[in-house]
Formats: sequence, structure tokens, C-alpha cells
Amino acid sequence: ISASRYYKGTAKKIIATRERISAELKNLGIDVLPSEANFIFIRIPKVEGAKVYAALKKKGILVRHFNKPQTADYIRVTIGTDEEMDRFVAECTAIKSAVK
Repeated sequence: ISASRYYKGTAKKIIATRERISAELKNLGIDVLPSEANFIFIRIPKVEGAKVYAALKKKGILVRHFNKPQTADYIRVTIGTDEEMDRFVAECTAIKSAVK
């Protein structure tokens, strides 16, 4: 397989996974900013970004949190494999469900 074909195939897979995960998160009531990259920014309403970051880290899921005024409520999530992203959605569901 040529390098060009490999990268195009990988990009298509990342795009498909990003779109699927974004839709699933939105259906759960989680805010997802538009993205054309290999990552998404999300916000779970009523939960501080630092708390989402800590809860995910405790479960072995590493994301980024930028403690700046405009991004403090968001986390940055790199698109992984379908299995990794399904686990991520499950953990976000649990975090959101714990909010009253």
C-alpha cells in the first residue's frame, strides 16, 4: 500500500469516527464544538472541565484540559480507535448521569 493511500484511508477513518462520536455525544446532551481536525472540544453541562478531566484520568482515559477563561469548561479529545472512543462515550455518559 502506498503512503498516500494509507494516509487517505487513515484520514477517512478519523473523520468517520469523529463524526459518529460527535453525534453520539450531542444526542446525550453534551456540547461538541465543530471540528475538522483529529480532535474535538466537548463540554458536559453543569460539570467543570477540570472535573471531567480528572474523572476520565482516574479511569485511564487521557484528554487535555486547558484552564483558560474561554476553554476552562471544555476538554480536548483526540480521536482514537472505535473501541477507545466507545469507552470514552460510556465514561462521559456516566459523568453526565451523576450530575443532578
